[in-house]
Amino acid sequence: MQARDVKGSLRALLWDVDGTLAETELDGHRIAFNRAFAQQGLPWQWDRSTYIELLAISGGRERLRWFLQRQQGGEPEASLLDALHQAKQAHYRELVVAGEVQLRPGVRRLIKAAATAGLQQAIVTTSGREAVAALLENQLRDQSRLLPLRICADDVGAKKPDPEAYVLALQRLGLDPGQAVALEDSQAGLAAATAAGLRCLVTLSTASSQDSASLFRAASSLTDGLGEPTAPIRVLRGPACAGGLITLSYLEQLPPVP
Repeated sequence: MQARDVKGSLRALLWDVDGTLAETELDGHRIAFNRAFAQQGLPWQWDRSTYIELLAISGGRERLRWFLQRQQGGEPEASLLDALHQAKQAHYRELVVAGEVQLRPGVRRLIKAAATAGLQQAIVTTSGREAVAALLENQLRDQSRLLPLRICADDVGAKKPDPEAYVLALQRLGLDPGQAVALEDSQAGLAAATAAGLRCLVTLSTASSQDSASLFRAASSLTDGLGEPTAPIRVLRGPACAGGLITLSYLEQLPPVP
């Protein structure tokens, strides 16, 4: 089935990964960092509250560099930074393969619905390509082919909240901002999406649910998830959602970016 040709109608979904597709941050990346520290014989362990604070820094490598700078009182050695980040990536893949990181409720349902309706779909994330591939191939499996365009940290010079990744995704898809909706979970992701002119649904993750709802005023809709028939969602800001399920019809009616 072909996507609808009506100008301005919904033609694509642009998916963030960490916190949006899956609860990767606290249950995946944090644990992987801690295992990398232990592997290198370092005394650091990031608890949940510490990691939530570190999420203010976009990008895992940037987060690690910032932490090392403060622990060591200066720029960390490149060899240490590289070794820790590579070890962390390996531990993250192991966690994903072991099924320790699961997709959030409603993700598979909405990806399938969008594909059936003929919408284009893309990944737009500040994560590295290897981490993204590990999650998609192990959790979405055959459905991962429905997300062929993947804009990752490797593809851009500036990470979210800079809009570069979203601007690039729209260019690759050949769409105007009004023809797509971004799905995000964080303040940085929301800022990137709206700066690119996109409507944005924010589904709060375990980490971002600690933030005040007032920080997401720019969202077209703010919810606590995508929902399943047995687990309806709550809308915290934005249009009411009949049945407690985020659907394509709901996304299409979202108000445009001011």
